[in-house]
Amino acid sequence: MEGKKDLREKVRELLAEQASRSLILLLQRIQDHFGYLPPEGLEEVAKHLKLPVSRVYGVATFYAQFSLSPKGKHLVQVCQGTACHVQGGRAILEALVRELDLRPEEPPKSGISVEVVRCVGCCSLAPVMVVDGVAHGRLTPERAVEIVKELYAADNR
Repeated sequence: MEGKKDLREKVRELLAEQASRSLILLLQRIQDHFGYLPPEGLEEVAKHLKLPVSRVYGVATFYAQFSLSPKGKHLVQVCQGTACHVQGGRAILEALVRELDLRPEEPPKSGISVEVVRCVGCCSLAPVMVVDGVAHGRLTPERAVEIVKELYAADNR
């Protein structure tokens, strides 16, 4: 990982390259580069836009598209919206924890991050899990574990 000084310098470069003064666009640019929003990046954005750091953090934590911690190579999003919850979404999540020791919001293990999301817009396919942007519907806990194990296998080839 880059040192904090190097990180701040890189953020300043990214901000200088961006003509927009839109807070959201600047945060997206930084996240695109680092894969998440490091604290030093948020502080530099606040300075750049002459905003309180609390406002920048407020926006970064309000929108689900932003992450304040590094993500793994793969992102598994387990839907817990109403339809998925009723159709067994909780069992999907519990199986990932029990069988693979993958816990939501913890640092990625073996390159896989797990997130709980409220709705992915595939209610008719409930329960749903989105893996690297691809929705998998009508899941059973066993099938969810199998899908994630396939990620491990693909990475170890």
